[in-house]
Amino acid sequence: MDTTVFLFLSGGLFLGWTLGANDAANVFGTAVGTRMLPFIKAAVICGLFVILGAAIGGGGTTGTIGRLGAVNALAGAFMTAFAAGITVYGMTRAGLPVSVTEAIVGAIIGWNLFSGMETDTRTLIKILSSWIMSPIMAAIFAMILFELVTAWLRAAKLHLLHIDAYTRLGLILAGAFGAYSLGANNIANVVGVFIPAMTLDEISLGALGRLSSAQQLFILGGIAIATGVVTYSKRVMMTIGSSLASLSPIAAWVVVVSYSLVLFIFSSQGLERFLAANGLPTIPLVPVSSSQAVVGAIIGIGIVKDIRGIRWRTLGHIGLGWVLTPPLAGLVSFIGLFFLQNVFGLTVHN
Repeated sequence: MDTTVFLFLSGGLFLGWTLGANDAANVFGTAVGTRMLPFIKAAVICGLFVILGAAIGGGGTTGTIGRLGAVNALAGAFMTAFAAGITVYGMTRAGLPVSVTEAIVGAIIGWNLFSGMETDTRTLIKILSSWIMSPIMAAIFAMILFELVTAWLRAAKLHLLHIDAYTRLGLILAGAFGAYSLGANNIANVVGVFIPAMTLDEISLGALGRLSSAQQLFILGGIAIATGVVTYSKRVMMTIGSSLASLSPIAAWVVVVSYSLVLFIFSSQGLERFLAANGLPTIPLVPVSSSQAVVGAIIGIGIVKDIRGIRWRTLGHIGLGWVLTPPLAGLVSFIGLFFLQNVFGLTVHN
């Protein structure tokens, strides 16, 4: 890979690192926060399955990000991703599990405004609607699952040691599924802006086939996310895992499964084809906010169990982060593009 190309791509890799540092909390935060899994084990499992999800299922949501704003110059793609990454990093430093999706959407709109390009309103509405749908769906899934699991446990009358062992295994499996779904759904946030702006030479894998330019970007982005998980996610894991609400291990498992289902639904091309083939309404393939989904699931548990257990002040801080993220990322993107173009003489749009 050319050094200049890699330098520009570093903006996306930095965003991937911040996504891993922030959004790993949504996959294993409840497990680590309830001390059912040690942080290192959770981080390694999360990192591996994030890469698999990005490589195998990343194509579904990437097209949506491309339609929101086709960033058509490498320097512009770099600054768009870097602006989103800086915004998420600042929120992560504050211990807030913000939405990387919101950050990249705000940064792309900042690029559109700077370059005079029109923002695709239909795509924007589709993405914004997912920010409302995803926490509601996660809350509904959590309420149903929690009732079913607690009813089954009452009927099964398992020994506490067996419940503990099954819960640990369940958290590992659910976390792996959640990490895969995170990689598949959110890789568009990391490298989606680079796909229209750069093309890498295909790599031959012999009998295994070939890696296209987009697939190479998916894998690089997945590795960046995994690096963020391992190196910098512990603080936010503790925020989402223990500060928002006191969760039992069973409730923690329900939260992870509910959140994972939402991400999977919004990134599954197979599900979309199945629904369309049977004349049913399809789910939009959009990168949804994993933070919003997991908070929705925790609130769903609170509604069923004890809504007084939710720490509303912490929820208010998280909500403030969600509100501030898109305009802040858009502002950083706009200012950064101005400097790249007028101070460094780089082409940020064609």
